Amino acid sequence: MAARGIVVPPDQGPLSPGRSFSLKLRGGETGDSIMMFEETVPPGTKSTYHLHHDSDEVAYVLSGEVTFKIGDEVTVGGPGTCAFMPRGVRHCLEEHRCRNRARAVSLYSGEGGRVDRRAAADRPQIRIDE
Repeated sequence: MAARGIVVPPDQGPLSPGRSFSLKLRGGETGDSIMMFEETVPPGTKSTYHLHHDSDEVAYVLSGEVTFKIGDEVTVGGPGTCAFMPRGVRHCLEEHRCRNRARAVSLYSGEGGRVDRRAAADRPQIRIDE
């Protein structure tokens, strides 16, 4: 399918029940070029330690603080922080125990962020401070 121009206004796009994120661009809409979503991360939220074989990931923090673990490096970032997670490198994120929720935008290149959690089966879920 050929990609076409798309504009998604604020507070628009499908929402996922149980998680606060809004898909802004989907792979099928962009010719499998990129996938992008905005997520609100409640205090204590963490992602699974995982990797992507066919896409890179970029996360941009809009508000709050997020802890990124990329490979063995751990970094805390506030508003304006941009994190790059290359394909094939295990990574996860965690809201940095703030009283407020964190908000971030994530963008995946290539195959739209397909995840291989089996590749991280030895550590399927971690806390960043472990």
